[in-house]
Amino acid sequence: MKLKQLESFLGEIQQFSNPKVELEQYPTGPHIASRMLYTAENSFGDVSGKIVADLGCGCGTLGAAAALLGAEHVTGIDIDPESLEIASSNAEYLELEMDLVQCDVKNLVLRGQVFDTIVMNPPFGTRRKGADMEFLSAALKLASKAVYSLHKTSTRDHIKRAAVRDYGAQSAEVVCELRYDVPQLYKFHKRKEVDIAVDLWRFVPRSPRENGV
Repeated sequence: MKLKQLESFLGEIQQFSNPKVELEQYPTGPHIASRMLYTAENSFGDVSGKIVADLGCGCGTLGAAAALLGAEHVTGIDIDPESLEIASSNAEYLELEMDLVQCDVKNLVLRGQVFDTIVMNPPFGTRRKGADMEFLSAALKLASKAVYSLHKTSTRDHIKRAAVRDYGAQSAEVVCELRYDVPQLYKFHKRKEVDIAVDLWRFVPRSPRENGV
């Protein structure tokens, strides 16, 4: 599937009707989502035929992109039941198979590295400090091949240091820099939209043996 075709499909997806500020719910737009998954597949071969999870899946955009690019199986995980309902509708509309699980990422208990690849657009941690790192920690425990994640460019040094030193990443690489378009969703937003500089990271987890398991 070509990039423009993927972006077009994702453009048909329904987004949050009632976003929750405490969960830092912002839509992952078709432009950024398509490039994220297209890069994961075409540069690294991390999507087609792989077991993929979308952590904090929201309305399921990244998971849908993975399914459209030929993932063997896709699981979306989110704490918010309303978001999962939208994700389910989106999967049905696009005629995609996706498992959806309601769970707080902090409480996610699975045995070992059960996914090949994890994709996510986690909270940036602006409303609740450290929320982004909770997602990264969980992802690196659950993925065997790669984790793709979006983080503010301003946190780049911190992300790399924490991923390798604290969360068991074998490597942490910024694949590209993107502009994240944040629309005016909440009362405290003064401007119609804001562009935030974000990094698309590719983390490679250590194997259980390397972690001493």
